[in-house]
Amino acid sequence: MNPPWQRIDLPGADLAWQPQWLTGDEADAVLASLRHAIPWEVHRIRLFGRELPAPRLSCWIGDPGADYTYSRTRFAPRPWPEQLAALRTRVETACDTRFNSVLANFYRDGNDSMGWHSDDEPELGARPVIASLSLGSERCFRLRRKLPRGVRATMNDTLRLCLPHGSLLYMAGETQRHYRHDLPKTRGTVAARLNLTFRWVHPSGD
Repeated sequence: MNPPWQRIDLPGADLAWQPQWLTGDEADAVLASLRHAIPWEVHRIRLFGRELPAPRLSCWIGDPGADYTYSRTRFAPRPWPEQLAALRTRVETACDTRFNSVLANFYRDGNDSMGWHSDDEPELGARPVIASLSLGSERCFRLRRKLPRGVRATMNDTLRLCLPHGSLLYMAGETQRHYRHDLPKTRGTVAARLNLTFRWVHPSGD
């Protein structure tokens, strides 16, 4: 039986998490398996009008037809590795929802990162449910309220969550409409981190 969800109080968002969704031994085994089972690649992103390599390794995985457009690039899904397909079923049960795709990101060290963004692409729908499983080194995940143009964010507008090995974060409702999130670079020696964000992609016209 999974531990109960812990609600995260953030105005205008639907957030909850389980800091120890996987036991230490389970998380170790999943990390070791998926690290080699996923066909990692470097995705290209557009930043300030230029196309650059993303500062991490990634792979878009999903059911046939679960294509996804990010940073003006359309990704056709890779097939589910057996280990990841079994994990999807467990995440669906924990979140009481269905997922047909997952974005896998591998952060090799503290220099790898993810910039500010929202998971609000049209194919995810108006109120997407996203389940984020963290494996490996603990990293700081931040959510920042979207503010009107010209208004500077303050510390009160940003929530910081340190996501431990085996933790599962649930984001739903209006979270993506009201907030952006990132995973900043970190100083010092940091081991690798693998993150899986499970989603439901709506086929064209659905």
